Amino acid sequence: MGILADSLDKAAAATTRPIPKSAGAQMRFLVKQYKGSTQAVAQLLGISQRTVERYVKDQIRRPRRELAARIEREVRKRWQPKVRKRAQQRAASTGGITIETRARFGFTAAPGTTDDGRIRLITQHLPPTYAARLFDAQAAGATEQQLQNIAAEGLQEIYFKDRGRRADGLLVELTDIDYVELDF
Repeated sequence: MGILADSLDKAAAATTRPIPKSAGAQMRFLVKQYKGSTQAVAQLLGISQRTVERYVKDQIRRPRRELAARIEREVRKRWQPKVRKRAQQRAASTGGITIETRARFGFTAAPGTTDDGRIRLITQHLPPTYAARLFDAQAAGATEQQLQNIAAEGLQEIYFKDRGRRADGLLVELTDIDYVELDF
């Protein structure tokens, strides 16, 4: 995944309750998601079925660091999908999305203006149409570059062109992202 896709996932996860803390509780959640199949969870995590059973019974309490990261990642993917979906629908229909980024923006504009890319720190609220486009593209399996293009287009229209009130022929390209945080 890319930086923008991860930020979308992190923003959606912020709308849910915290995931279970202990490895046993996380493993029990995964087993429940797979309809009680410890074998399916073992294949998912790349460990033995017996190890999964021991975590479920709290016979093992502290997984290796890399296994703990895999367990947490799989739990986060499946944690409260309806809550995430409602938050995304609310952002896509009424609320919009706030993007905070530090990145290099390249410009294509009318002759006589600069087209040098500059690093800018921008915090901007984008309307629901751009939130909907981002969520739809992510659900359709869009690449990181496609997600960046949608975000750049939103910033171009709202931040740089001020909703069409200035910089008429300006085209903005988002490159060299230092960080991106999204909130909805």
